[in-house]
Amino acid sequence: MFKQMLLLSSPLLFWSCSKNNTDGTEPGPVTPAGQTIYSWVTTGDQSLLLNKQSVVLNTGTPNNTFTMIDVDTATVYQTMDGFGYTLTGGSATLINQMTASAKATLLNELFGNDESSIGVSYLRISVGASDLSSHVFSYNDLPAGQTDPELARFSLSEDTVDLIPVLKQILAINPHIKIMGSPWSPPVWMKDNQNSLGGSLLPAYYSVYAKYLVKYIQEMKAKGITLDALTIQNEPQHGGNNPSMLMSALQQADFIKNHLGPQFRAAGITTKIVIWDHNCDHPEYPITVLNDPQAKQYIDGSAFHLYNGDISALSQVKNAHPDKSLYFTEQWTGKNGSFDGDLKWHVKNVIIGSVKNYSKVALEWNLANDPSYGPHTPGGCTECKGALTVSGSTVTRNVGYYIVAHASKFVPAGSVRIFSTDAGNIYTAAFITPAGKKVIITMNNGAVEESFNIRLNGRWLQSKLLPGAVASFII
Repeated sequence: MFKQMLLLSSPLLFWSCSKNNTDGTEPGPVTPAGQTIYSWVTTGDQSLLLNKQSVVLNTGTPNNTFTMIDVDTATVYQTMDGFGYTLTGGSATLINQMTASAKATLLNELFGNDESSIGVSYLRISVGASDLSSHVFSYNDLPAGQTDPELARFSLSEDTVDLIPVLKQILAINPHIKIMGSPWSPPVWMKDNQNSLGGSLLPAYYSVYAKYLVKYIQEMKAKGITLDALTIQNEPQHGGNNPSMLMSALQQADFIKNHLGPQFRAAGITTKIVIWDHNCDHPEYPITVLNDPQAKQYIDGSAFHLYNGDISALSQVKNAHPDKSLYFTEQWTGKNGSFDGDLKWHVKNVIIGSVKNYSKVALEWNLANDPSYGPHTPGGCTECKGALTVSGSTVTRNVGYYIVAHASKFVPAGSVRIFSTDAGNIYTAAFITPAGKKVIITMNNGAVEESFNIRLNGRWLQSKLLPGAVASFII
């Protein structure tokens, strides 16, 4: 089993520790020669799973020649909204079917702020069904040939069975959790192909669909659930999912500037409007939408996935429109993936990569699935592996749990990213929490064990990581 190396040093006064901090830390014993701090480590072979390790903080000059990671608290970047998952309809169903005590224990572990919790601070939900709902639905489904432009038959009834009850339990644990909504498809009667799969929104229904989204936000709020943000369309250039819809950049700009934005403003809705919500291979899409000044005035930012492209696309959009936010909203782990490979790739790209390219949110895909990778719609994803596998009231924690936990447990909402260097194969992201803690997330992207130093404000520590391993240091 991997053990981190300990070195002795003199006491550190710059950082303070308080007992039972909500970010999962506790004070370390201070010896005459140095201050003990902690890291939490996960290895690709699963011999360590978010395992707490001791590290000694040193003063003076490092007494080794290992590669150096520098952290600068004076150079600050974006404020984080949080880390988390998509609470799909299927995830909510599985969790809601657990026994009351098992469900309460699990939700506190996921969303609480004590030592035993991982502190998930951001959730994405689908507006209507996603492909990981048990069946396709919208909030205004009608018999073929019928329309309802006044939305007289709008109803959240499908979500009142599992999703809303689970969300209300989560909000009771963490009233400050932020929630993003994403539609996969409007009601089929608004689409040119009259189908939940693919097709486009008919121009004649742009205003009606904007009203539909306004009504959704208002009715969710009436049930005690406030939407912090809303993406316009999940994966608007992928029409092969069920449900799904195609939407070009020009169509999205038109919909926002002439319909959704004005209706939000008229209704006094403060939910943020977020565009794109698709892969990193087409940064020109959100740039095109934001280049329209009439649309841009209503837009908070752009959202990304990484099934294609490179994570640096987020910085390309940030450079084009530095006044707008960035969100990383989805990446799935699959049933055929390996724990070590997924841990390494996702921490490098989703957790470290997205935030170092200015994302204020980093989300993995589905929170939970059953042992058969369900529920899902006909034609929905049959291989998506949730952070949890839920079978009755039995829960298995999969790689997605640890990917997110290495950030969510230690980097609460309101934390600020600070400057950190990478060194050799060690990738890093660093933060200051609202409580003043310094958090450095590290991962070894190499094929061999690497030793390294972390240097911060004249203090330093020495550590090492097995290939593919991840460590979160709390100072």
